[in-house]
Amino acid sequence: MGRAFEYRKATKLKRWGHMARTFTRIGKQIAIAVKAGGPEPENNPTLRAIIANAKRENMPKDNIERAIKNAMGKDQSDYKTMTYEGYGPHGIAILVDTLTDNPTRTVGDVRSVFNKFNGNMGTMGSLAFLFDHKCEFSFKKKDGIDMDELILELIDYGVDDEYDEDEEEGSITIYGDPKSFSEIQKHLEESGFEVVGAEFTYIPNDMKDVTPEQRETIDKMVERFEEFDDVQTVYTNMKPE
Repeated sequence: MGRAFEYRKATKLKRWGHMARTFTRIGKQIAIAVKAGGPEPENNPTLRAIIANAKRENMPKDNIERAIKNAMGKDQSDYKTMTYEGYGPHGIAILVDTLTDNPTRTVGDVRSVFNKFNGNMGTMGSLAFLFDHKCEFSFKKKDGIDMDELILELIDYGVDDEYDEDEEEGSITIYGDPKSFSEIQKHLEESGFEVVGAEFTYIPNDMKDVTPEQRETIDKMVERFEEFDDVQTVYTNMKPE
């Protein structure tokens, strides 16, 4: 099991434990996608990807349709993607990915958590060297698929030559250059693969061991960040259990 897969599984298990906040997060993403590309998934690749994520996280169909309808019914605020970073207790690096219509409010909320846990909030980009920014796609595995051949086809789009297989879910996950998100998605769809998840992510390139007590403190800090509606995902370089 690869580094990216190990980290991805650990973070998503935690995220699925907060269903209401997950649906709020996805609802914002749907609003932005509809505003940018329209409400029809067949004509909006970004919206298709978000709907695939919503289904994977068990968001009811009615909720998805309501979010699309709400996005069409009124002007949406100008949401911005902002990533805040810093060090938490025990030298653990933390990235806080947000989607906000009020950066002043959001940066204040994020800073308050760093301060509460005796962390240090850094400037944007100061911790980028500790994480790899990737796009990731998960799709159902086809019988008889030659993954080496598929990876060779996708390398021109910046896809990594390593991939992860989840035998329990019957899916493959690949990672690539975020700038090639649309091209990778298009190639997979045109090749007949059922995409069940697609998103941008940060993967730590050097994960740190922690004691059980230290892990408990970091987990509490992450949970505090996730209480804010503007927060999309929190990443750390803490080694999964």
